[in-house]
Amino acid sequence: MNIHEYQAKAVLKEFGVPVSRGVPILKASEAEAAAKELGGPLWVVKSQIHAGGRGKGKFKEASAGDKGGVRLAKSVDEVKEFSQQMLGATLVTIQTGPSGKQVNRLYLEDGSDIEKEFYLSLLVDRETSRVAFVVSTEGGMDIEKVAHDTPDKIVTFSVDPATGIMGHHGRTVAQALGLKGDLAKQAEKLVVQLYTAFLAKDMEMLEINPLIVSKQGELKCLDAKMSFDSNSLYRHPDIVALRDTTEEDAKEIEASKYDLAYIALDGTIGCMVNGAGLAMATLDIIKLYGESPANFLDVGGGASEEKVTAAFKIITADPNVKGILVNIFGGIMKCDVIARGVIAAVKTVGLQVPLVVRLEGTNVEEGKKIINESGLNVLSANDLDDAAQKIVNAVKGK
Repeated sequence: MNIHEYQAKAVLKEFGVPVSRGVPILKASEAEAAAKELGGPLWVVKSQIHAGGRGKGKFKEASAGDKGGVRLAKSVDEVKEFSQQMLGATLVTIQTGPSGKQVNRLYLEDGSDIEKEFYLSLLVDRETSRVAFVVSTEGGMDIEKVAHDTPDKIVTFSVDPATGIMGHHGRTVAQALGLKGDLAKQAEKLVVQLYTAFLAKDMEMLEINPLIVSKQGELKCLDAKMSFDSNSLYRHPDIVALRDTTEEDAKEIEASKYDLAYIALDGTIGCMVNGAGLAMATLDIIKLYGESPANFLDVGGGASEEKVTAAFKIITADPNVKGILVNIFGGIMKCDVIARGVIAAVKTVGLQVPLVVRLEGTNVEEGKKIINESGLNVLSANDLDDAAQKIVNAVKGK
């Protein structure tokens, strides 16, 4: 789960992390009061979407201007003007894709006198099962570009959970950024605060880009991106309350209600599979035969008929789906349950596209019998290779 910048900064502020003062704006009519509350003389008007590259982004609408999704305002009137232009407009960045994202929220923040910009992030290192720090002197840039062009400018290290964060971790960050004296002490304190927040809120990723040194000699987090482990959200109702569903795919939101692992893709063949590994193999073989999957959907090992029905409805709700492949290897998941779920879903939503079903494993004969006697126009397959070829050919009209 992701949250907006202004929400992330509010979380960081709980742990004493230095951030600029700011006010969220949901309506253009709120801009003047927000600007006067902060006082100026410089304000930064920031689009709030779940995507990076906002400053370099472009709005689709000509009326939104061409100054990007992050703008410096030098007067209250400019704050009002930018707010009116940006709210409701569609911002396209390197991370949104060509369709872009509609800006429904802004964050108005005090301007900062920047002396230096750095990069700092924390994430879960799957290889070491530890929290890792990524630090670079090249702040304000895409870290992927820095890693590609100048990897020597990135310093990484992980924290042993047995000891937790210690003084030498902060000194490592200060040294990597070339900070000395009071700034080095600020860096050491910041490292402890960020690590504490990361663990306390069960984050998966925390990115500060840029982390700045102001001309007043202060370290400050000028931007913040956060994502959280969805499996731990039951422990954090305060974080769940920050969820902005307008930033998420409607089908993914519906899938989460039934505990389905669903990710929307941009292909034409909808997939319903049990098991993440089998799902990935199914996506790969569809590509092998010349088509693209419309989704990743793992119904899990213990799905009920209701869950399968919901999964089928989600797949058919995608207008890009031109065919559906159901690929089930029954273990804990029984083939007859899948069969009944598919039939129930088809009877509810109808079947407008070709459907190929491949069943194998527990109660497979019963599942095939249910499908065959349903009267539905369903193509059965003997194995995954056969299933993939049949659904690709059906979609291509062969």
